[in-house]
Amino acid sequence: MKLASILRPDGSAALAAVTMRGGQPEGFLDLTARLPGAPDLRALLARPDGLDAARAVVEPSVDYALADVQFLPVSPEPRKILCVGVNYSAHLLETGRPRPERPMIFVRFADSQVGHEAPLVRPSASEKFDFEGELAVVIGSPAHRLRPDQTPACVAGYAIYNDASVRDWQRHTSQFTPGKNFPGTGAFGPWMTTTDEMGAIGPQRLETRLNGAKMQDATLDDLVFDVPALIAYCSAFTRLDPGDVIVTGTPGGVGAFREPPVWLKPGDMVEVEIDGLGMLRNRVVAEVE
Repeated sequence: MKLASILRPDGSAALAAVTMRGGQPEGFLDLTARLPGAPDLRALLARPDGLDAARAVVEPSVDYALADVQFLPVSPEPRKILCVGVNYSAHLLETGRPRPERPMIFVRFADSQVGHEAPLVRPSASEKFDFEGELAVVIGSPAHRLRPDQTPACVAGYAIYNDASVRDWQRHTSQFTPGKNFPGTGAFGPWMTTTDEMGAIGPQRLETRLNGAKMQDATLDDLVFDVPALIAYCSAFTRLDPGDVIVTGTPGGVGAFREPPVWLKPGDMVEVEIDGLGMLRNRVVAEVE
């Protein structure tokens, strides 16, 4: 099952199931209209029967065509977005950092996110705006102090993230937060694919393209800390709740470590694709002050 957060044609927000035909998205089935108490993904996942209730009302029909809605971030208002730095072996090599003993965790705020096909905003404060294609994990049930072997049961599904970075602001100090939270700089979409449909994480390919040119190409088994290890570590210091998000890190090939560096410019198109999750696409625009 694939779940998307959308704006309906009348401008109201809803949670929808993606209707597929021939392996391609055809449209959306309005779950908010069919499920009392499910105005968004976080509310659905907070229900004890959340995903099962959604599956029970899903049918092969379409309430809205693809062209009739706007995408919101997959989890529009998560309580927590925890991001992981330098978590692919190839990215470690290009940065020159040693292999870490523990995951490098920083936070992103919900109001910095945009959805699929929404503008990715290069802030006026910097021209050093960089792409970072990543796998995002959506938490489906409360998780606190879990062992790695206990973590699969708390995952609702997976989606794609472009954790775009304002590099000079990221490097002002040893803390990444300023460079990760300018408005409109984190793209999250197009939808969440549930774990039963996604299968085990590892062989899937992640690819980031800039104006059609391949910039990042890796498989998810190149993660230094895999998904169970990340959930176990994060749940050791904070309680993870339904709808929370862990963004697992980016592969090698980012713009900052190319020679010369490649920075995103207004008009650029960034596409991030992961096997089984679809493609997240956003055009870069300049901030309007």
